[in-house]
Amino acid sequence: MTSEHPTPATDVGTDLDAWRRAQLADLLHFGGASLRADGAAQWLDDAGQPDRGQPVHTWITSRMAHVYAFASLLGAPGAGELADRALHGLRAVLVDATYGGWVASRGPAARPGDVDRSEEGPVDGTKSAYAHAFVVLAAASGTIAGRDGARELLDAALAVLDERFWEPGENLHVDEWSRDWSALDEYRGVNANMHSVEALLAAHDATGDARWLDRAASIADRVIGWAATNDWRIPEHFDTSWNPLPEFNADRPRDPFKPYGSTPGHGLEWARLLLQVDVAAGTPGARTDAAVALFDRAVADGWDGEHGGGFVYTVDWSGAPVEPRRYHWVAAEAAAAADVLGRVTGEERYAELAAGWWAWIDANLVDHERGSWHHELDTANRPDGVTWVGKPDVYHAAQAVILPDLPLTGSLAASAKAAGRILG
Repeated sequence: MTSEHPTPATDVGTDLDAWRRAQLADLLHFGGASLRADGAAQWLDDAGQPDRGQPVHTWITSRMAHVYAFASLLGAPGAGELADRALHGLRAVLVDATYGGWVASRGPAARPGDVDRSEEGPVDGTKSAYAHAFVVLAAASGTIAGRDGARELLDAALAVLDERFWEPGENLHVDEWSRDWSALDEYRGVNANMHSVEALLAAHDATGDARWLDRAASIADRVIGWAATNDWRIPEHFDTSWNPLPEFNADRPRDPFKPYGSTPGHGLEWARLLLQVDVAAGTPGARTDAAVALFDRAVADGWDGEHGGGFVYTVDWSGAPVEPRRYHWVAAEAAAAADVLGRVTGEERYAELAAGWWAWIDANLVDHERGSWHHELDTANRPDGVTWVGKPDVYHAAQAVILPDLPLTGSLAASAKAAGRILG
């Protein structure tokens, strides 16, 4: 990527398309600093510097590989090399050569100032469906982008997701194993399955194997069924028999991955994914009503217009806010869902909502001085990291800002390939 910090080309209010492309350039520049020489992605602080007190995570490294893979298809300068580096990090650093699959994280392993060391250090050996779904996504996007070694990585990651996590009788993925695969956690969750849908759609685009599309559709339909009987608030947490646990983590409302209650951001994310399933499956309209219902419920519950705007993180089962702080990824998913719903339904209201949200994002989330987006705001919309400290992730924002420029397919990488080299 370029060595200088990109300057936004225009104000969001004057030319939204140009503003979004400038945002993508900034996000790609900012995120590139995360990748070590060995390809593992480091956690970035607010200024975009690696936080070497943090381990390197499989899910972050995978997201970086995915983002730079689809950016390379669009012609973003330097993106291909960064995608290759991150894919190498998955193959060489975060893979578990002893037990198979991918560990959750390694490190911190480097001495201060010694960024090239890749010794193991402390290991979180948890084998999570969430992290493995992102390995599949990274490898699938890399395969679509023609990156060396990506197809072999994809085959290996799909084999683990299939053999270790898939429950054929339930048509869902289990959540977590111990490092040696000897102990399966009793918890079952929707978050990992949501990202598995995203990953399986990309795997279908990368391989042409209908099995992965069928699995994505079956997961989506299970979630639609649960949401439809719960006023379109998605139950997130389940026991081993997939019975909902509505009070799970009631004492942990700020948990970054398994919070109590309903998560409006996931309703928005699912709305987009349902429509992508329909595009991939050639079933237009099959899941549109469900996508609209999820979107409308999430906006009604989540958007806090009384306090300067912004989406709350979680609500209870009546829609009352539980964690009212604002996370950047929720706003990104709102804008992305609005774009896709507008295209599928033809309704103008979605474009109007998206335009308002982009203006709010520019005013509150975009860090115009240091780059990227603030990951968390307090209830007065001031940057304030409690759950999310620093800026470890460009994935949600990068996808959201480029999605309106791409044709709608099952995956971002397939859409980027269809669009061609529109950047650089």
